Amino acid sequence: MTPRQIQIIRETYALIEPRAAIAGLVFYQRLFALNPSLRSLFTHDINEQAVKLMQALKFAAATVEQPRELRPVLESLGRRHVYYGVEDRHYESVGAALMGTLAVLLGPAFTPEVKEAWSAIYALMADTMKRAAAKAPREGDPGAAGGTTGSQH
Repeated sequence: MTPRQIQIIRETYALIEPRAAIAGLVFYQRLFALNPSLRSLFTHDINEQAVKLMQALKFAAATVEQPRELRPVLESLGRRHVYYGVEDRHYESVGAALMGTLAVLLGPAFTPEVKEAWSAIYALMADTMKRAAAKAPREGDPGAAGGTTGSQH
């Protein structure tokens, strides 16, 4: 990511942050409209999940220049998402929902340059999470821990 992209992400996140709870709910509404099958992966309070999503985006924006801090967090998320039933193909719907949410919340401020910056950070996040997920033990594998029962994203 370029320094300009990082600046754009931080500036636009600052515009969204006062409405973070709403932003998270808009995201999930868009996600479930794009891919209704994903709704079944969310067994807990979607309001709480929306807050967690926005916290993760804030953390990524704040630490994108510090891969030693960001990477382990994303890898842990990626491994946990395996147990929630998330598959690589789901990341495409998530990216589309994120871009749609940003477009709605930022309105005219969602320029092609802003979309490119957010696409870059999302690609970094998703790729890191998918790589970690690919290495995570699966249910039924020797040494696999956890499961989907009672899990929350």
